[in-house]
Amino acid sequence: MSSMALSAVLDKHISRLCLNQFPCGKGSWRKSKVNAEEADKEDTDMLLDLLSCPHSPWRMDELWSQQAAALRRVAVVAPERINADFICSFFSTLRIVDKDVSVIDDCLLKFCNLEELVLSANKISEISADNLPRTLKVLELRANCLSALGRLANSPPPRLQYLGLASNGLGSHCDVTQLTGRHWPQLVCLDLSDCDFQAQWPLLKALSTMPCLRTLVLEGNPFTLTPSYPGFTVDALPRLSYLDASWITPEERHRYRGMAKMSPVMVDWASATVRVGRMRGIPDPLINEEPDAPEFPIVSYSYLITYMFFSHQTTSYQEVDGKLKVKDRGGAGKTSKRSEKETSKSDASVKSDNSRLDTPCESRHSTSRRPWSTCVDFTDALTLIVRDVRGFKKFLSRGLQVHVEQEKVLSWPVEVSDDAPPAKDGQAATDKKREKQGAAKTKDKKKKTCTELVPDTPITTVVASAHVPLHGLLLSGGQRVSVLCNFGVLHKDPPAEDAVIPEENAMAEKKAKEEPKKKAVGRAGNKKAAAARVCVMQSWTLTTHPLEPRPPWS
Repeated sequence: MSSMALSAVLDKHISRLCLNQFPCGKGSWRKSKVNAEEADKEDTDMLLDLLSCPHSPWRMDELWSQQAAALRRVAVVAPERINADFICSFFSTLRIVDKDVSVIDDCLLKFCNLEELVLSANKISEISADNLPRTLKVLELRANCLSALGRLANSPPPRLQYLGLASNGLGSHCDVTQLTGRHWPQLVCLDLSDCDFQAQWPLLKALSTMPCLRTLVLEGNPFTLTPSYPGFTVDALPRLSYLDASWITPEERHRYRGMAKMSPVMVDWASATVRVGRMRGIPDPLINEEPDAPEFPIVSYSYLITYMFFSHQTTSYQEVDGKLKVKDRGGAGKTSKRSEKETSKSDASVKSDNSRLDTPCESRHSTSRRPWSTCVDFTDALTLIVRDVRGFKKFLSRGLQVHVEQEKVLSWPVEVSDDAPPAKDGQAATDKKREKQGAAKTKDKKKKTCTELVPDTPITTVVASAHVPLHGLLLSGGQRVSVLCNFGVLHKDPPAEDAVIPEENAMAEKKAKEEPKKKAVGRAGNKKAAAARVCVMQSWTLTTHPLEPRPPWS
């Protein structure tokens, strides 16, 4: 892939200003000062109007620099001043955004008065402080490909007051050691949002050495999902005025006072609670049942909500004597403290045969099965403890996929065999006696035999899916995301390719078609026809609960 140098982009922008072409520059279109009555010439005021008139074809809205329009006016008023050195010294701000710049060469050193440089949304993987003007005060590098500060922290511009490093792959220990007051003595505002810093205490210890730091943006880093944020940061940086674009009030200072002294007990995990509410609009699966349908099999429907949630497995589980035990590296197992309720919540449990240590994955969770109704009330809540905050951040960035599953169960009566084994001589009299005594109960036994139903393996079908964005939990103050999911239009019969039908169920359905049709008893259903197209919506809530700060003396 070819690299794009910053100098090539700047030369292209400057050439588009047309500083030596009409109406700028020294051309035959200008009236001379000796003969000002030339009819075919333009005076200076008319040329300036051509640059500023809204309907003029020579007007340019150059957003890459605030000095671009002023430089064109200088080219009209005093064209003799226009040269390469004057042009470079004229600019104090440059905004090169989303231009695929990957190389920062020494062309910036020509801009001796440059104070603001914005290079957002490019492909810069490394930048050297030797190629930056010493007059620089603002440097924005958001959304680039930086994986380390590297040579940027080696003798940076001494007057730099703002540094934007958001949405980069920074977060190593070396990066933390280069974010100190020794490297950035005049830095007032620092943006480290959406980076990859996981350890909160080493970073705050390094930032506390910056004497002029007043504004700090940390939202989107993995450690901001832990309960100790933002209280620990507020108390560890007493000179800070703004955190994540919010003013730090005196009440917050007092609330979090003393948390910086609690670093030994600071937790590095996140807590997440997933709540599922009610669902409306599922079409009645029995509304259009034919009246002459066979009596058997009895068909029943149930519904549940499933979703995949992040989990970081640091242990492997195995079942021993009916108990869930944790298998360590040495192979010895210890009884797990997970309750039976928590175990049943996760359908994708960890198997000891194929599980690996420290492997981020997603586990399948589901609500309880509920029969069909006009409003299905799931009312399910699941609280999880996540220790891999880095992987959890990536999961929240992707979002959550929610599925509505339908389970169809075919139930059949118990088959009674007519071929009984031959009885012995001693048992013949006893059998006759039992037949006479139980003659009155024969009908009851037949009825009982007919009502005993054996269900087949459920046929599971995903009837609807929806995506729940969770990026709001990474933002400042984003501790709750409540989404009303619209699953769109559902039909009574889902697509056949989405259903998981076991082989025995297929044989059961074939058997049902071959049996003589009988009138169904009590299966007519609701006489009120449902709408042909039904909109299904489900309430979804995901929250994180921060720990309340405790005073150091408690």
